[in-house]
Amino acid sequence: QVQLVESGGGLVQAGGSLRLSCVASGRAFGTYAVGWFRQSLEKKREFVAAISWSSEGTYYADSVKDRFTISRDNDKNVAYLQMNNVRPGNTAVYYCAAERRSASYYCAGAYDYWGQGTQVTISS
Repeated sequence: QVQLVESGGGLVQAGGSLRLSCVASGRAFGTYAVGWFRQSLEKKREFVAAISWSSEGTYYADSVKDRFTISRDNDKNVAYLQMNNVRPGNTAVYYCAAERRSASYYCAGAYDYWGQGTQVTISS
């Protein structure tokens, strides 16, 4: 079992930065892939970024590539999403998720555990 808790959301002006954190409890966090997804009122839950258990592989949605960076520290049981040059369209609830099998980094249905989400609001 893995429990995930996100933090770091808030209100930021367009062009600014935020760093989201996902703290995991459970002994096996270092063996799970981690993904970040987001959901807004206008859109269904969508993939943002993912990182393999070893950090060797990172994956991004085209819309956030070159602006967002995913990372993790397995010694601290935490994953991060650094968001730079944010835009009003990035407003959403951001969720982190953990996947045991690394079957599909991009598909929400492949993830086994989810956090409760953290609200990110970008003002123009």
